[in-house]
Amino acid sequence: MGATEGSGDTDRRIGRRALLIGGTAAAVGTAVLARDELARLWWRAPGVEKPRVEGAVDFRGAQWVAASDANWRRADRPDDYGIDMVVIHVTQGSFASAVKVFQDPGHGAAAHYIVRRDGHITQMIRELDVAYHAGNRAYNERSVGIEHEGFVDRPEDFTDAMYAASARLTARICARYAVPVDREHIIGHVEVPGTDHTDPGEHWDWDRYMGLVQRARSASA
Repeated sequence: MGATEGSGDTDRRIGRRALLIGGTAAAVGTAVLARDELARLWWRAPGVEKPRVEGAVDFRGAQWVAASDANWRRADRPDDYGIDMVVIHVTQGSFASAVKVFQDPGHGAAAHYIVRRDGHITQMIRELDVAYHAGNRAYNERSVGIEHEGFVDRPEDFTDAMYAASARLTARICARYAVPVDREHIIGHVEVPGTDHTDPGEHWDWDRYMGLVQRARSASA
């Protein structure tokens, strides 16, 4: 599975003491770090929550299927954590198996999207929330994760329809958050520091994919 099981990116409990300490630190000027932390955590204090629409998707045409809430954490991105990266995964299994494990609270991981071989896109976590997909907390907080149905050692799994649909999705994410369309900001899971995953693997055609993303981004500009 492309998303790392048991990522360790667990939620933090926020109490009145933590808010008071953070507020004091910001007030005395230790800076920016305390202020930014408060900005990230304020909405999670009791009685504060960003309005959400049940079943809403971030990419037009995607189908909503909710992941287990044990496999992601609520956030207010990009206001609390800026998004500047897209991480490409391969499921190492079928589309159905990926959906099943992302709905399993014991799995400990899930990506925002899954792209099927026929180009169908399912969204399982809102982009504003932090998905446990990269196996690296900092990368989880700053990225959107996209799974692709198939196996890394089967190039035939990466169909024309899949490349085209995924490229449109990535282009839209890049447009929404002003993410540069380059290989520093659109990366494979294998490139995430500390990961032991190899996806999307040697058969993923990066030149083709980046060209498709660039064309889709230009067409929507």
